[in-house]
Amino acid sequence: MMIANATEFQNNFGRYLQAVQEGEEIIILKNGKEAARLISKEKNVELLSQKLRGVLKNDYDLDEMRAERLKKYEDPD
Repeated sequence: MMIANATEFQNNFGRYLQAVQEGEEIIILKNGKEAARLISKEKNVELLSQKLRGVLKNDYDLDEMRAERLKKYEDPD
């Protein structure tokens, strides 16, 4: 993981972009606080997939979810 302030990042964008393409993660600071994080597309897809699996992993009952959805469309009469 690399850390750069916003000015340094701006002045050396090509170097940081190359580092990200090689698998590095870049944290960009603005006024000493984390403002952004730059990761490769592959790493982003991996992180999102892991989070989605965590959300769905045994955290739901399919029949209960179906009933909930159908309830929205039932006739109120």
